[in-house]
Amino acid sequence: MMMKFTLTFLFALACSAGFAQGDKNSVPEIIEMKRQLARASNDTSRVLQMADISYNYAYTDKDSSFLYGQMALKKAGAINFTRGRANALAGLGNCFVRQGDYPKALQYQLQALQLSEENHFEREKAISMLELGYTYQALSDNAKSFDFYKRAEKIFEKIASPGDFAQENKIGLSSQYIIANKKDSALTLLLKQYNDPKAQSLRYVTLHSLCDLYINFGNYPAALQSFHRAVVLDQVKNDLYALAWTYNSGAVLFQKTGQADSCIYYAKTALLLAQKIKSKEVILNSSLILSKQYESINTNEAFYYRKIYDDVYQQLYGQAKVLELQNTLATEQEHQRQIENARVAEENKRKQYYFLGGLAILAVIVFLLYRVNVQQRKAKETVEGKNKVIEQALSDLKSAQTQLIQTEKMASLGELTAGIAHEIQNPLNFVNNFSEVNQEMLEELKTESKKPKAERDEQLEIELLNDLIENEGKINHHGRRADSIVKGMLEHSRSVSGQKEPTDINQLADEYLRLSYHGLRAKDKGFNAELVTHFDPTLPKVNAIPQDIGRVLLNLFNNAFYAVNQKQKLPGADYKPEVSVTTSAENGSIIIKVKDNGVGIPDAIKEKIMQPFFTTKPTGEGTGLGLSLTYDMVVKGHGGKLTVDTKEGEGSEFTIALPLS
Repeated sequence: MMMKFTLTFLFALACSAGFAQGDKNSVPEIIEMKRQLARASNDTSRVLQMADISYNYAYTDKDSSFLYGQMALKKAGAINFTRGRANALAGLGNCFVRQGDYPKALQYQLQALQLSEENHFEREKAISMLELGYTYQALSDNAKSFDFYKRAEKIFEKIASPGDFAQENKIGLSSQYIIANKKDSALTLLLKQYNDPKAQSLRYVTLHSLCDLYINFGNYPAALQSFHRAVVLDQVKNDLYALAWTYNSGAVLFQKTGQADSCIYYAKTALLLAQKIKSKEVILNSSLILSKQYESINTNEAFYYRKIYDDVYQQLYGQAKVLELQNTLATEQEHQRQIENARVAEENKRKQYYFLGGLAILAVIVFLLYRVNVQQRKAKETVEGKNKVIEQALSDLKSAQTQLIQTEKMASLGELTAGIAHEIQNPLNFVNNFSEVNQEMLEELKTESKKPKAERDEQLEIELLNDLIENEGKINHHGRRADSIVKGMLEHSRSVSGQKEPTDINQLADEYLRLSYHGLRAKDKGFNAELVTHFDPTLPKVNAIPQDIGRVLLNLFNNAFYAVNQKQKLPGADYKPEVSVTTSAENGSIIIKVKDNGVGIPDAIKEKIMQPFFTTKPTGEGTGLGLSLTYDMVVKGHGGKLTVDTKEGEGSEFTIALPLS
């Protein structure tokens, strides 16, 4: 979970720079805005000033933020001030983001973006994209988040006075680099901004991000230095929102360095401050830290803070919010469709007016009306035809999804092909070699038998015959080995699982470990890894479906070799890839552990890896069904358990528990 909170922290700090220039949490700052509002000479200035106040109040006073945002929106509508509406919508979007109401935030932000794009308000368009980047990052939709950040970056580079927004966008991009495991790029970007004279007004925000990034690097002295500097600047700025996040970051830092008292102190300070300004994001992070910190020293305190965490988590990410978010996205898609339909209708209407405008006589009018009628009938038929095509496409899509799940079960056979070739080559080489030796020995025996009895060496004939018998036994053994490999491949290729039968897990694990390894080696000759096995020699056979358990092991081995191969490609110190498999019998179950020292799995996506179609691999390298099917085969097919213990940058360990009875 810590990786997720780290990225949320960067996101929140980036947001904290605000929509208006300067420090938004400072009471004098908002008072000055209200004075400017009172001195405003016209309605358009008043609308923009109210939108700024709404945006700045979002961090400390949600009610005031919503009030000023609604006032700005209503006034902008009354005077038909479109730019003012875009700014007011942005302020309200920020108000709901700070409350953790992401569905409503998306509604207002998407409306602001639409108005800005329709009216070519470049500055407001870039700001809307920047805010959407924040929101989608909070929802862990990193692809959309990164896309909005990059689109905003291009606009900020073009406009003359982007203000602090261009710097905020860089902080957002740095968090995306961390998610993509490009920490060096994130560090370069943040250090450049920290030393940029034009970005001094946001230096305290950059220090927050650097502190958090150094924690991710494990560079705790640098993180501590950035933390202390950030606290001082937050207090100078009187930015309570940023200060709460900084205290939370300090709690994480001291938790990492084993300083329990300091961790608890800063986590409690962050929690109290967050409760004061009603920041659910900080409450969520700090309460979880306190819950975990108290687990071993005070269970009552641990339970108390865990209750706070669970309540806030439900408010932010509960089922009701998920459904509301889905409805929001569906509404937006329908809205876009209606916009497109309206555009087409308007275009058709304009064409019709052009036709009618050219009418001169009644005969031409009748002709044109007839022509329009024919065109409308054709259009209706076209729409009906397109609807049928769409319905058929949806039907085909559902069918394709079902077939894709079944095809994934067969796809692993292709992964085995190269490994099978390597494995089967060894017994075939033995068969060929012993056959050649036997041929030579038979020729020698034949020659000896043709000699006169007095000259024949009977001892030599006996030795040759014994050697022939022994070689034939070896040929038979390796022939059976090749036959076993082929049968195993055929069993693996079955599309429907067979019956359960007593299965030797040690033999199955050893075979698929080597097949997976040789399969990757066939695709990448430069790849090497140490294979470590710890098989319990007393392990009893388990009642299981060999083909399904084989697929399970193959998926886990393939993922392990992929992880160590990815880490081997990273620059850095000497690294020795290692994949191990351990078997044991514990508490009435067979335990299989597959461990690697690869790149590991980020906490932010750990809960999603078992979901269908979710994959961290690049496009074209994975379907996202491997672990999903693995989970189904273990849990649903065999009544077992599948768990994962992982740490980003250090490796992963998957544990399978299969019941013996």
